[in-house]
Amino acid sequence: MAQAKAINLSAAEKALGVELFKNRRASQALHEAVTAYRAARRSGTHSTKTKGTVDLSGAKPWNQKGTGRARAGYKASPVWRGGGVAFGPHPRSYRKDIPKTVLRTALRRAISDLATQGKLHSGTAPALKAAKTKDLIAWLKDAGLPLSVLLILGKPEATLLRAANNLSEVDVRPAREVNAEDLLRRRMVWVSEEAWKELGTRLNVKAKEGQAS
Repeated sequence: MAQAKAINLSAAEKALGVELFKNRRASQALHEAVTAYRAARRSGTHSTKTKGTVDLSGAKPWNQKGTGRARAGYKASPVWRGGGVAFGPHPRSYRKDIPKTVLRTALRRAISDLATQGKLHSGTAPALKAAKTKDLIAWLKDAGLPLSVLLILGKPEATLLRAANNLSEVDVRPAREVNAEDLLRRRMVWVSEEAWKELGTRLNVKAKEGQAS
């Protein structure tokens, strides 16, 4: 097993067939994409009861006059303990609509940052005989990769995916599904030799337009 090869910015451009960012351009696109991906994972099921839905009587707690106390309208009022909640959260969707061009730009920005920072590596995809976590750990050590890594493959690999299930910081993604947030979540990103073409197709705007026509 050969060591994983470090990929710099120029090598990444050659492998992808796409020009990457050599400055801080498109940082806003990366921020918007990561925010949208994280927002989409929120369940949005938080809920509170208003004064109209809380299970309390609508009767006045005491007489309007003659008690020497301040007037009180009803027991379900938000000012009372156990009453409704004013302006509380209710179930909602946090999903944000982001244009595909922005998501594609964010992916280019993330790859550019990884290549510049020396966190992008490549090599031959592991051929595990069985879905054993210890075999995957041994392969990672032989390749010189940490146990906090994203493995990008050319196509889904069930055996490798099952082997990584017990490793909380090892992610396995096919190239057609990986996004900008995936690239930033781990200490290192490793791309198989077969995955570069798929990533390049996703990033190349002209190729996208040609496929659409």
